[in-house]
Amino acid sequence: MPHEMQALIFDCDGVLVDTERDGHRVAFNRAFAAEGIGAEWTVERYGELLTTGGGKERMRRHFDETGWPVAPEERDGLIARLHRTKTDLFMDLIETGALPLRPGVARMVDAAQAAGLKVAVCSTSNERAVETVVRVLLGPGRAERITIFAGDVVPKKKPDPAIYTLAATTLGLTPAACVVVEDSHIGLRAAKTAGMNCVVTRSTYTHDEDFTGADRIVDHLDEGIDLGLCQALTQREDIECR
Repeated sequence: MPHEMQALIFDCDGVLVDTERDGHRVAFNRAFAAEGIGAEWTVERYGELLTTGGGKERMRRHFDETGWPVAPEERDGLIARLHRTKTDLFMDLIETGALPLRPGVARMVDAAQAAGLKVAVCSTSNERAVETVVRVLLGPGRAERITIFAGDVVPKKKPDPAIYTLAATTLGLTPAACVVVEDSHIGLRAAKTAGMNCVVTRSTYTHDEDFTGADRIVDHLDEGIDLGLCQALTQREDIECR
């Protein structure tokens, strides 16, 4: 059933900015060093860990696989402390402007806002980190009209569709009238399971992932993605892979 497009929804990391390799990974390693933990995530190791959604969850997986540096009763506190430190370090990196927006992001946000559509960001990353990315890289004028759903706002993270379902419910959206921009297989699964259309912009770590079911797959938004195409996706009679 065709729908008039209601919203353009972005993931954050790998979509708004290619943060994973030179942003989050670097911040995690600096947090480990600050805590005196002898762990360092290489580019390859971090790529493996990205199949797990959420930074705290990635640290738990890493220590489960390689050994914990603290006793079981201290693990929750360590993860919380590391994640706070990592978030502060990551935001410092963003504030410097060292990591630019990916091509086409500002253009698409401007087009959606000018058309009166809802614009949102749905991410498994820490809410403060996502807010900093949006504010610094998109600017306060755009940011004040973007709704952010991030971090632990839902109990299950991508590929679970909970964060997209929450966005639809909170903003009063019909899922099939939404277009999501994702960069990963788990993000695509989350968007599609929520009943939304999904455009994939492949990123450094996700370029070779399986994106079967995506409505469009490109390297970045400037490869033929515009608001007209997104509107056409929501207005199709037969939505593929719904």
